Amino acid sequence: MLRESLLMAICIRDMMQGNPKLATLGFVEESLGYNAIAGGFQGQRHWTDQYPNGDTAEALLNSSFDWNGVRQPLVVATENDSLNGVCMLMGHQLTGTAQIFADVRTYWSPASIKRVTGHTLEGRAKDGLIHLINSGSAALDGSCRQTDAKGAPTIKPHWDVTPEEAKRCLDAVEWCMGVDEYFRGGGYSSKFLTAGGVPFTMTRLNLVKGVGPVLQIAEGWSVDLPKDVHDTLDKRTNITWPTTWFAPRLTGKGAFRDVYSVMANWGANHGVLTVGHVGVDFITLASMLRIPVCMHNVDEDTIYRPTAWAALGMDKEGQDFRACSVFGPLYG
Repeated sequence: MLRESLLMAICIRDMMQGNPKLATLGFVEESLGYNAIAGGFQGQRHWTDQYPNGDTAEALLNSSFDWNGVRQPLVVATENDSLNGVCMLMGHQLTGTAQIFADVRTYWSPASIKRVTGHTLEGRAKDGLIHLINSGSAALDGSCRQTDAKGAPTIKPHWDVTPEEAKRCLDAVEWCMGVDEYFRGGGYSSKFLTAGGVPFTMTRLNLVKGVGPVLQIAEGWSVDLPKDVHDTLDKRTNITWPTTWFAPRLTGKGAFRDVYSVMANWGANHGVLTVGHVGVDFITLASMLRIPVCMHNVDEDTIYRPTAWAALGMDKEGQDFRACSVFGPLYG
C-alpha cells in the first residue's frame, strides 16, 4: 500500500507539472503534463473501496517539501473539492505558504468541554473551539514546527523553509493506517497537532445559484489544549487524522456573534487555513475578481475596495453583491 500511495503522489505530480523522463519511455505528450496550477483527487468511495486512499499523496504534494527536499507546494484538493481548491490556490498565491485543507468538523462549547474533560477554557479559547480535522490530506507544514524571526511557530513561505524545519515537521507527523469505515481499500493518513498561538485565516468559496461564487473569511488563532484534554476530545472524532483547534475572532455581530454561529454559517464542511491574518488580502483579491464576500470578521477600516464600489451604496451588507453584479468579472 505504501508503494501505491507514493506512486499516486508521483503520478499526480507528473500529470500537473509534466516529467521529461516520460518522453524517454515513449510518452511524449504525457511528459508535458497539464501545466496545472491546482488539482484534486476524487477519493472517498469511488476510489477507496478498492484502492488505497489519496491522503499520503495529497499530504506530500500540498507540503513545501518531499523526498527531494524543500520545494514549492502543489495545490491538491481532497475529494476533488474544486471550491476549496480555489481557496487553497488563492492562499498560496497571496502568501507563498503551504495550505491546510480541513474539515470544519465539530463545535466544542466551553460547557461541553468542561462536562467531558473537566477543563475550563481560557484566553482565546474561552468562547469555544472549532475542531478542524481531515482524513490526513493537510500539508505537513500545518504542524507549525517552522518558526518566525521571534521563534514563534508558523508556516513559512516555501522559499524560507529550511531542511531542518522540514525535518521537524516530518518528525511531528505519525502515519496511521486508514480506518476501515472510511477507507476499505487501505492506505495511510497523516496525524499531527497544529501548534497553538498561530494566527490563521480560514476561507471557503461557495456557489450560489443566480449569484455565482461567494467568499467566506474567518480570522482566528490555533489553540493549545492540555494533552489529556486534546486526547479525550480527539477520540470523539478520529485519532488518526491531523487536528487544528481553531478559535475564530468574534465581533459580537452576525455570523461572528459566537463560535457556534461561525460554524453554523459556514457554507460546507470544508475550509482552508492560510497562515496569518490575511483576510484583507483575500477581500482585495475577491474585489479584483468580482467575487462578493458574504461573511468576514476583518476590521472594515483595513479593507480596500475599488472606489467605484461607493457608487453602488455604502451599506456593508449588499455593496459587494451589487458591485460584483454590475461590474462583472474582471476577466470575462
